[in-house]
Amino acid sequence: MDQPSDSSENPAQSPDKREKRLVERLHEAIRSRNYSRRTEQSYWYWIRRFIFFHGKRHPGEMGAPEVTAFLSWLATERNVAAATQNQALSALLFLYKHVLGKELPWMNDVVHAKRPVRLPVVLTREEVARLLDCMSGGAKLMAGLLYGAGLRQIECLQLRVKDIDFAYRQVTVRDGKGGKDRVTMLPGELVPSLQRQLGKVRALHKRDLAEGYGEVSLPHALARKYPRAGHEWGWQFVFPSGNRSADPENGVIRRHHVHPDTLGRAVKAAARAARIVKPVSCHTLRHSFATHLLEGGYDIRTVQELLGRSSKSWTRSDRSPLPPRRRAGGASASCTTS
Repeated sequence: MDQPSDSSENPAQSPDKREKRLVERLHEAIRSRNYSRRTEQSYWYWIRRFIFFHGKRHPGEMGAPEVTAFLSWLATERNVAAATQNQALSALLFLYKHVLGKELPWMNDVVHAKRPVRLPVVLTREEVARLLDCMSGGAKLMAGLLYGAGLRQIECLQLRVKDIDFAYRQVTVRDGKGGKDRVTMLPGELVPSLQRQLGKVRALHKRDLAEGYGEVSLPHALARKYPRAGHEWGWQFVFPSGNRSADPENGVIRRHHVHPDTLGRAVKAAARAARIVKPVSCHTLRHSFATHLLEGGYDIRTVQELLGRSSKSWTRSDRSPLPPRRRAGGASASCTTS
């Protein structure tokens, strides 16, 4: 009697199994290049959209016409922003080059959508004060660091205890955008609140240790080199999550940092409560930090170093560089602080 055929052994008849293999290959390619988990999630999102757009065909079976059709559909039918279209293109470039291992010269000729020049939203000092007055607890302290130290949202959330130097009033940002470290200022007004926060974190860490936990994730391969470092006080997050959770990488129960959406929602809610009509996000506080330093007489190079930017070009309404030590105001102080 003939044995029933097992369709799971045939990749062509098992899209779920084939999809899983593609996910694993993407994961390995992302991790080997030290890309962030958020980048991996974003890339997989666009790869899935690409696959479903073409009727669940495997990317290895498609090429230039399918990629072009997908990108054109995003621009014409979905009317996505240029940044969104470029993100989708980057995901597909990564897929074909680093995951599928296909050298497709035509991919290099695909034109990236031109992003429009936008002036950043900047709050006045009075608006910043109103915004922070409508916040409380850890969210207020995090927002204060975004503004007072010019941190990006993820840089603030990933701060470790050892990165805070009260003696020198400075904050060390590790592995920031572009994989760079930098040092920025720690406002004196935040020192008491930050010390109280660390006191709460220490108590939480002691409780976790007593319950058999207390380990945090470490960057890169440090966990293999220093197996007990994840339990040490200095490596704990300054803003830990209220709950322990399983690490998606290996399933180990750890206490991660606060979720980015938590801070983002708190900032937007405070902006509404403060009746600020400008579109406010976490990054708005970073823009405001840079602008207010320029207004206070800081030269551009110093502000660039505090922001962790290597480019010497600053975007203004008139597209010309601002001379050092010039007191800038209004639109002339608007700068690109991504």
